[in-house]
Amino acid sequence: MKSLLLVALLLLVSACTQESQNKFSRSLQNWTGTNGVLDIYMGEKLVKRFIKIDKLSTAQSTSGNTARDYRYGYGVLDNNLNMKVDPGEKKIYFEISGYATPYIFYDSPL
Repeated sequence: MKSLLLVALLLLVSACTQESQNKFSRSLQNWTGTNGVLDIYMGEKLVKRFIKIDKLSTAQSTSGNTARDYRYGYGVLDNNLNMKVDPGEKKIYFEISGYATPYIFYDSPL
C-alpha cells in the first residue's frame, strides 16, 4: 500500500510543470527549514555574514502581485565571520537590496 501511494505521488509530481515543482520544493523547504549562510561583499571583501538562516524571502507589494526590490530574513549576525554562533551573537532580522547589494546565499557546509 505504501509503495502504491509513493508511485502515485511521484506520478503526480512528474505531471506538474517545472514551476509547480519548484513552488512545491520551496514550500517544503520553507516548512522543513535550511541552514543558510548569507555573505555580503563590498568589492572583493566580505563585510557581513549571517548564519543559520531558515529562508531568504523576496518582499511582495501590498497587493501581492509584484515583487519588491529587496529580500529579507532572520539569521545570526556572525560578527567575527567564523561560521559559528559565539556568545553575544544573536538572531536578528535583516533586509538586503536586490539590486545594489552584492551577496551570496548558500547552504552551510558545516
